[in-house]
Amino acid sequence: MDRSAASAYIYAKASGMLAKSFVGPRASQLFAAKSLEELWGLLFSGEMPALPETLLARLIEQNAEKAFIRDYSSLLSSFSKPDDVLVALLRFFDYDNLKEIGAALCYNERTPPVYADIGSYSMLNYKAWPNLERMTEGSPVSWYTKVPKPSEQTLMDTKLDAQYVHELWASVQKLPAYEREPVADLIQTEIAFNNIIWALRLKVFYFLSPEEISSRLVFANPSDGRRDVFAGAALKILEKNTDSWEDWKDWKYADALNPHEEGVIWELDPSYVELSLRRMLNAKALHAFHKHPFTAMVLVSWYKIKLHELDCIRTVAEGLRLNAEPAQVMAAAGESPIEKKR
Repeated sequence: MDRSAASAYIYAKASGMLAKSFVGPRASQLFAAKSLEELWGLLFSGEMPALPETLLARLIEQNAEKAFIRDYSSLLSSFSKPDDVLVALLRFFDYDNLKEIGAALCYNERTPPVYADIGSYSMLNYKAWPNLERMTEGSPVSWYTKVPKPSEQTLMDTKLDAQYVHELWASVQKLPAYEREPVADLIQTEIAFNNIIWALRLKVFYFLSPEEISSRLVFANPSDGRRDVFAGAALKILEKNTDSWEDWKDWKYADALNPHEEGVIWELDPSYVELSLRRMLNAKALHAFHKHPFTAMVLVSWYKIKLHELDCIRTVAEGLRLNAEPAQVMAAAGESPIEKKR
């Protein structure tokens, strides 16, 4: 079908999929599951295999991931040539797989790790395991040919993360002008949030200096400094005192901070901020889906919304396996009501 017909079809089909998904108010059904068996019945139509809880939880997560990739790939296939950004989003799984493969080879594992298969959209030759050079040959990561040493893994993973972000951003720029702005806004916000979360974790949990943290952030253009669209927001908070509410109360994303009570000692909680920012991003994606029909934003926002659903499924499965309290599971997934700051 031609592009306009495909866009109309995809919007209708994607809307129907979201209506049946566990997102928005329907997400509460996931957290209401009392057992892994109940979660399985909620998500899948097939008979549940007889497995120990640890293996069953892992299978639920793997099957949910496969369903996400299958559904997204099905929507993509409606285009004779999908926009580059739509394929770039899916290749997140290739980059993630490559990090797992590098780690497996690093520790001399004989069998490949379980990986997310994105089929014909993949840039890697997984059949060439364990030959890294052949696996990455002809791909944007053809430079990744050497099995990393344990001391090199973090550096290699960081390099892969940065490359993925830059390729994704470059693909956004290829969109027609009328489609580019909203997509760029959502993608840019997510990258900026990830930088903020990473910066706070390094600052609070690992006590790194601003200079050390800055070297670990992803920049659109390092020469832009605090004006950088990816890292600028994170750079601006590196000098803030994490146990001073006064330093943070006027922050651009103050609504994401853990609550403050007058007269009570306050300290910034990176985990709370992370969940709050992820909630903001998910709400932004939900709003964008219907605001920009028949454009690339439909699948960009659909991907982000459904990826959040997948994260919730993983959290619920793990929570049920560990017998965690439902309120704790909801909080871990970022689905608990945010307390109002005082």
